[in-house]
Amino acid sequence: MKKSIFYHAGCPVCVSAEQEIVQLVGEDNINIVHLGEKTSQISEAETLGVKSVPALVTPTGNVLHINYGASLEEVKA
Repeated sequence: MKKSIFYHAGCPVCVSAEQEIVQLVGEDNINIVHLGEKTSQISEAETLGVKSVPALVTPTGNVLHINYGASLEEVKA
């Protein structure tokens, strides 16, 4: 089974959402991508439809934007 991808930027909103998502779906079912540390993956996130973080991309390609931490433009800066 393909894993979900959780994108975040390390802010308190993102970290809190990460902890909740991991508890809900299980650590083995999700890839965590910290875009503040892995800036090379920002374009991948954009291609998948991520507009802001925290966001969860499901195995079927749906993008679930969770709360609002920062836009990808803010993460790029």
